[in-house]
Amino acid sequence: MKHLLIIAASLFIATQASAVTKVNGAGASFPYPIYSKWFSEYKKVKADVEFNYQAIGSGGGIRQLIKQTVDFGASDAPMKEKDMKKAAWPVLHVPTVMGAVSVAFNLDGVKSLKIDGPTLAKVFMGKITKWNDPALVALNKGLKLPSTDILVVRRSDGSGTTSIFSDYLATVSPEFEKEIGRGKALKWPGATVGAKGNDGVTGVVKQTKGAIGYVELAYAIKNGLPTADVKNKNGKYVAPSIKGVSASAATLKDDVYNGDLRISIVDQVGDDVYPISAFTYILLPVTKETTQLKEVKAFLNWALTKGQDMAGDLHYAPLPTKLTEVLLKKIK
Repeated sequence: MKHLLIIAASLFIATQASAVTKVNGAGASFPYPIYSKWFSEYKKVKADVEFNYQAIGSGGGIRQLIKQTVDFGASDAPMKEKDMKKAAWPVLHVPTVMGAVSVAFNLDGVKSLKIDGPTLAKVFMGKITKWNDPALVALNKGLKLPSTDILVVRRSDGSGTTSIFSDYLATVSPEFEKEIGRGKALKWPGATVGAKGNDGVTGVVKQTKGAIGYVELAYAIKNGLPTADVKNKNGKYVAPSIKGVSASAATLKDDVYNGDLRISIVDQVGDDVYPISAFTYILLPVTKETTQLKEVKAFLNWALTKGQDMAGDLHYAPLPTKLTEVLLKKIK
């Protein structure tokens, strides 16, 4: 009898385990801190669904989605038309939150820094190589900048964060657009160090004196890295923040949300605008509804409502209310 009870218990446990629906996703590291939080909290709401998300970079997420090896992709860089055509089905871009790409640095004795777009572009083009370059000194009057070499740290993988950052630099610097351009993977000139993921760039900057790199704000804050105040279109120096990101999105007209949601919000007009702001997206296949796709939709409904309340604590900005209303209809 005892053996029968053990066998029955084992069968019950096995049945329960098999009842768990596993959903696989991959892509951007930019939103990973909040996605990780969301998946953990959602598990408390729906215990029979388990999300497995790999932060392999936006480029990797798009590739895996096209290859149909994941149930959903994630990217900060909207898919290009050529990639959309490679997919076996249409792909709906679902903004989930907004974030800031911060300019993090590591410089002895310097905890605050001001920089404008054209100067930042020259730093990442390898045309400004010393921290006490006259252009940086002029922007930071009263601040003693050392003669230390600047070490540019950039992403080595296909990255939505790179896409956002280069979109901004190309917007404010015709020179950058001509010589380097925009995209998830770029040929950076000069002596640079590549690192994988936002966490990789953050780690190199944190460990290297004289380093500068671009990372999602949550990574800089978590690692105690100082970030530069960036001059916006209104001539104001603004630190990366939830307020600055929300101000960027607030410049969009409501009717924009009814069209193509592959939207850039870099370099917007407004005193409070942080100029390197962006949406991040879940890439949702529009195809025959599988069990996994049904669960992704259910999760998105939760993330776009209750999940938005968690954004601020992790240094992301919640979506505008009008946009969430539109998205909930599109998903349905």
